[in-house]
Amino acid sequence: MDSDICFATAREQARLLRTRAISAVELTRAHLERIEATNPRVNAIVTLVADRALDQARAADARMAAKAPVGPLHGIPMAHKDTHDTAGIRTTSGSVLLAENVPVRDELVIERIRAAGAITLGKTNVPEFAAGSHTFNELFGATRNPYDLGKSAGGSSGGAAAALACGMHALADGSDMGGSLRNPASFCNVVGFRPSPGRVPSWPTQAPWSTLAVQGPMARTVGDIALLLSVLAGPDSRSPIAISERGSVFTGELDRDMRGLRVAWAPDLGGAVPVDPAVRAALEPTVATFAELGADVTLDCPNLTGAEEVFRTLRAWQFALALGPLLTQRDRIKKSLVWNIEAGLALSGTDIAAAELRHAELFHRMREFFDRYDVLLAAVSQVPPFDIELEYPAEIAGEPMHTYLDWMRSAYFISATGCPALSVPGGFTATGLPVGVQIIGPHRADRRVLEVGHAFEQATGFGKIRPTIGR
Repeated sequence: MDSDICFATAREQARLLRTRAISAVELTRAHLERIEATNPRVNAIVTLVADRALDQARAADARMAAKAPVGPLHGIPMAHKDTHDTAGIRTTSGSVLLAENVPVRDELVIERIRAAGAITLGKTNVPEFAAGSHTFNELFGATRNPYDLGKSAGGSSGGAAAALACGMHALADGSDMGGSLRNPASFCNVVGFRPSPGRVPSWPTQAPWSTLAVQGPMARTVGDIALLLSVLAGPDSRSPIAISERGSVFTGELDRDMRGLRVAWAPDLGGAVPVDPAVRAALEPTVATFAELGADVTLDCPNLTGAEEVFRTLRAWQFALALGPLLTQRDRIKKSLVWNIEAGLALSGTDIAAAELRHAELFHRMREFFDRYDVLLAAVSQVPPFDIELEYPAEIAGEPMHTYLDWMRSAYFISATGCPALSVPGGFTATGLPVGVQIIGPHRADRRVLEVGHAFEQATGFGKIRPTIGR
């Protein structure tokens, strides 16, 4: 029964807590037992605060007994991404340089999660300073894929995704610059949502006006994504790009009539990226699924010219801004991180200006494309989960990958557009590895993307296929 409750949706857990069918202490203990049973094999949670979690659970039960007002996440256990500052709990960003770092305050997303009543279990593993879509670091080691322990769980929210797949928590917070919410969701057969920039305000940040990096939710179902987004979204005076619309727009059911939905299908983004044949084969039935739901599906893709320059330039600039001082200890950080910081430091004002011009052009081409279509479908990742010993795939479909970024283009080209994008379980390879489908919507059409993802999820049921370790 403990395993069953750990795999219940967060919405169901919340209902059971509200009706007093289960206590917060019972739910928290069940998750702690699940962590004890499975985490040693996957290495998803790297800092555990069990006593603190049980104290919070007792307080949550007392509040319920007193019939005091409670938030939408009241009593639900969660672990937080190890790049998100948590007051009084070690936050390392996967770096030996921050091995003993204990923040004195929560950052904004954690503030909102705690205010909504969630119980903190601990922190989930990340690549060093969240750089790269493969979760490994010298401090904690690598996070393993629950569907094949010899494979990568993706990244940078790899610990969060693996923990979700194993039943260690039902909701997770994450972040996404080049695919860090979507890629691990695809690799671990869960759901990850990159919302529109400003939908989930970020604070603190050294680049508050930037739209490249966002924070957002992960879960095992699209409905639970909407639940957590209803807490995370909404305006905040500390973010100059925060969207004024309240998070309450994501409450309620996500059911949508898909008849007549105009869908563009571009598994390889119109030939812009190579895609492994195993990924193509797994996603091939997607078109038929949408057609059966009543959608009109057309093979088409927007012109993504300039997305490479936009992402690489603005990413490097932000790395230099935020992480430049680390070069004084370059022998203690991974080489790919040094390379990315140095690329940012080498940029000129002309380079950044050119990238911003391409960024504007890309935005308007996407705007015009979505005049003709409601959503765009593509692969989340160009490869299935790869061997855990690799830093990144050396080639895709015969095309060499020269840097730790090259293989992530199917995700980061979309990051450059600023469009909301959802990774939802899309099938499995012939060898049983998960593959996600990426559902992309127009600027700020976040709820539409979730509604379409929910319909696909209900039609296919791929997300209900648990890894052996998760049964």
